[in-house]
Amino acid sequence: MDTLGYALFATPLGHCGLAWSERGLTGVQLPEADEAATRTRMRRRFPAAPEITPSLAAQAAIDAITALLEGHPKPPRDLTHLVLDMDGVPPFHQRVYARVRRIPPGETLTYGEVAEQLGAPGTARAVGQAMGSNPYAPVVPCHRVLGAGTNGVGTQGVGFSAHGGMQTKLKLLELEGARFGGPGLFD
Repeated sequence: MDTLGYALFATPLGHCGLAWSERGLTGVQLPEADEAATRTRMRRRFPAAPEITPSLAAQAAIDAITALLEGHPKPPRDLTHLVLDMDGVPPFHQRVYARVRRIPPGETLTYGEVAEQLGAPGTARAVGQAMGSNPYAPVVPCHRVLGAGTNGVGTQGVGFSAHGGMQTKLKLLELEGARFGGPGLFD
């Protein structure tokens, strides 16, 4: 993965980071505790990449991610149009990320459902591991994948590796108007 550069950008949730190559996005970082912590995380993830002005494609990705995190447009637009550079990403993770990218905003699947849809029943834990190491959140919307039987509101079987953990996951689902077979998740 030949990351050309990275940039930080402000969102309603805090400062996010975006890294890119000539082939697409090499990483997205949801906000850490503050801008300095996000910058530190990006430097650790992409040590050879300088912080630079975004390319046109990177700026378009920043704009799309920012709009999603602002809750605009209504209904929220998915980010499947953004190109990912998956050089170095394990093949199974690539399959998981491709499937998860097709979950529409506001909808969810369980880890087991993703595994079944990949034709790999019994690999829910492997799907969870792929989600836990997702370098592209929220472009690969791992927040839309939940543990079985949690309905998205419990913590058993549901994790989220971004800063803020479950609160961040629930905030992203709230922005998308997530529903679980009835009224909105937060009604």
